[in-house]
Amino acid sequence: MEGEFGESTNAIRLELNKFEEAGMLKADVKGNKKVYQANTQHPLFEDIHSIIKKYIGIDRVIEQIIGKVGQLEKVYLIGDYAKGVDGGIIDFLLVGNNFNYDYIANMTGIAEKKIDRKIRFLYMNPQEFMGQVPTAEAGLLLWES
Repeated sequence: MEGEFGESTNAIRLELNKFEEAGMLKADVKGNKKVYQANTQHPLFEDIHSIIKKYIGIDRVIEQIIGKVGQLEKVYLIGDYAKGVDGGIIDFLLVGNNFNYDYIANMTGIAEKKIDRKIRFLYMNPQEFMGQVPTAEAGLLLWES
């Protein structure tokens, strides 16, 4: 984060601690590292989550694919973005049946140009997905029917 924000590690730590004290972040100690995660129970979580989705363009991606993509039941954000890391590739897990792969490929190309990010999809039918619900650390539920 130091390089990404151009701030000292101490300044970043102080800000993260303020968010933790405000209840917006939860923290766990893993070895010698403190790992932060958004507190999904915080009253402002949904508003902040919506702002972040709009900022990185995920809301536009979802709007463009839902409806014509097939019998879609759920959409998860997985991978780096689900962990709060901008790796340049946005990974989605689509749960449903009868996916329109040509439409998805076409809309993905359009969305990638709009948001200047690579987009990838993992497809599962509901039977494959049973018991595979991503954890808060591994995936964020973005949409469900």
